[in-house]
Amino acid sequence: MTATTHDSLFPAMPDSADAVLDGLDPEQRAVATALHGPVCVLAGAGTGKTRAITHRIAYGVRAGILQPTTVLAVTFTARAAGEMRGRLRQLGAGGVQARTFHSAALRQLQYFWPRAVGGELPRLVERKVQLVAEAGARCRIRLDRNELRDVTGEIEWCKVTQTVPEEYPAAAAKTGRDVPRDPAEIARIYTTYEQLKRDRGVIDFEDVLLLTVGVLQDRPDVADTVRSQYQHFVVDEYQDVSPLQQRLLDLWLGGRDDLCVVGDASQTIYSFTGATPDFLLGFRSRHPDATVVKLVRDYRSTPQVVGLANGLLGQARGQAAAHRLELISQREAGPEPTYTEYADEPAEAEGAARRIRQLIDSGVRPSEIAVLYRINAQSEVYEQALADAGVPYQLRGAERFFERPEVREAGMLLRGAARASSDPGETAPTIPQQVRDVLSSRGWASEPPAGSGAVRDRWESLAALVRLSEDFAAARPDATLGDFVGELDERANAQHAPTVEGVTLASLHAAKGLEWDAVFLVGLTEGTLPITYAKTDEQVEEERRLLYVGVTRARFHLALSWALSRSPGGRGGRRPSRFLDGLRPGSAPRGARGSGGTGGVERGQGGGRKRRGPVLCRVCGRTLSDAGEIKLMRCEDCPSDLDEGLYERLRAWRVEQAKALGQPAYCVFTDKTLLAIAEVRPSGEAELTSIAGVGARKLDKFGADVLALVAGGDPDDPALGPAGAPAGDPSEAAADDPGDPGDPSADPAEQPGESSEEEAEK
Repeated sequence: MTATTHDSLFPAMPDSADAVLDGLDPEQRAVATALHGPVCVLAGAGTGKTRAITHRIAYGVRAGILQPTTVLAVTFTARAAGEMRGRLRQLGAGGVQARTFHSAALRQLQYFWPRAVGGELPRLVERKVQLVAEAGARCRIRLDRNELRDVTGEIEWCKVTQTVPEEYPAAAAKTGRDVPRDPAEIARIYTTYEQLKRDRGVIDFEDVLLLTVGVLQDRPDVADTVRSQYQHFVVDEYQDVSPLQQRLLDLWLGGRDDLCVVGDASQTIYSFTGATPDFLLGFRSRHPDATVVKLVRDYRSTPQVVGLANGLLGQARGQAAAHRLELISQREAGPEPTYTEYADEPAEAEGAARRIRQLIDSGVRPSEIAVLYRINAQSEVYEQALADAGVPYQLRGAERFFERPEVREAGMLLRGAARASSDPGETAPTIPQQVRDVLSSRGWASEPPAGSGAVRDRWESLAALVRLSEDFAAARPDATLGDFVGELDERANAQHAPTVEGVTLASLHAAKGLEWDAVFLVGLTEGTLPITYAKTDEQVEEERRLLYVGVTRARFHLALSWALSRSPGGRGGRRPSRFLDGLRPGSAPRGARGSGGTGGVERGQGGGRKRRGPVLCRVCGRTLSDAGEIKLMRCEDCPSDLDEGLYERLRAWRVEQAKALGQPAYCVFTDKTLLAIAEVRPSGEAELTSIAGVGARKLDKFGADVLALVAGGDPDDPALGPAGAPAGDPSEAAADDPGDPGDPSADPAEQPGESSEEEAEK
């Protein structure tokens, strides 16, 4: 578990170009110092890609190699662009432009439109749904709410893939799109929609890119002006570019190759919007002399979380899977991911809320916890469960922080207070005290209001400003309230919002680019993940990548769960997601390749293994589903008869074995397995192999030593290494063997069950 401190919120600016490189690992440093020519960074989740590229830009600027006004860094969300601007400002490269594709294109279009076309740029339509509905009505095609949303999505897809209306039916069939209406009808609506825009002199979001491309293609003088302004380009999340965005990037470059791209094909989850990893995967073929750097050191997640992520991708297929990156955790070991089955969705939500309450009570901040689901319709039951448990929460994708009315009002009040307290002869209270005094008149109090709703949301916003003022004052003791107001203004311009202290509820798509100490992945059933309309192999693989993104959001705690029915008393016909086969205890993989991982990852092919039923608690008899409880063979809260002396002797022996093998200690036995041995105190091989994680291979290597320790004696010579294997042979140092007869993961895979009734929300 990690906690954000004022040192990380307001770090000191590096005092030189070389200081910018301090703290980078060898691969990140290679990215930061590769300042010329095409550069491709293949960066796995949690490997510090944003750190690498922002330090690259800052190093180039601080060393005088790059002029800040000639650098354009583009990404895909306003939040990501704001974070990048904030980091560059802290590194001393505040003059660099960091924008989304659309934002950069819109600025250029607004500037050049009078010269290139004449007059003012047409008004931008913020919500195209209304125009699409009118286009449908003119075509005498009635669209319900869901169809309207989906037809709008199809029009957006057409535009970013540069598909004209008459080509849509063929293009939809070729790409296997799940169309909401007859393709010919959608083509008619698309044609009418475009005509309505022309008649009313308006443009939509996608037109911004299309028109910018058109101006740059048709007006060489404009293109030359843009290219003289921007000479160095950085593209983040390059796996998500659409053909239209790539076309715009090519025009910006104008044949030059001063380009750095960064991405991960295993995190391509937006193909429904036209995104494709093809440009990332084909970068080397288009730029044969490119510098390629792979970032695989995962600084975010524990080995247990990383092992599950690697195991999940190890079963993947397709082009993106062929280029997957095997992550290597740089963190100390943490708890195993948990897998929990519930009777129905309300029970699943209540179980998650109960566990979240326990985490908060143990010291985990609510803002460091997230509940992630496949579709937004799943959030309601979790909102209710968290409110019932007295847990604050926030919905991801809601209104931007600095656009909230209470935040705008607070900013005006603080600005006025800063002017009023500007008398240099006056001794002012501390910045946090001044902020608390101002905001207390607008609903802030030291204790949050009871319940949830608008009053609680308002308090959370103001409390975030108070916490930010405390961090700011700790980092800059000599600062004034006016300095803090200036910080707020800069953050508002960069959309660099402070942390709101509540559990995050978000869809898996909305969680991309974020991370938390504890992540709950819920609703993992067939028909929901993969979603019911994922029919083709590529569509199913994208759903797998979506789960991979969810897994890699977790730093320390990871909980995966599913419900057998939607409502209490319903028919329990659902099945866990196929993506968990071979990963969760009690399952086997579906034709998986070998893959690394922990938490019950199946490594073999399952042939000839003994089938095993459910594992029961040896104290109370309850069926166990949690991986840690299965290792212990009892419920976590059931009484323990641990022999503490034996446990400590086993731990000391494990240290010697790990040293001899040159492997982490958990590759001998995990802590849970050692606890189970010290509780069961097996008297022979049969009892020893009944413990999950002690199978035939472990028995051959370590059985005699363990039984000797249990009997009160000492192994003959632990320094010689495990019996039957030369010390230092890494091939014999596998973690607890999930394929042994004592492990419930030897059961055959379950088949998919009934599909969810939900549709995906794009």
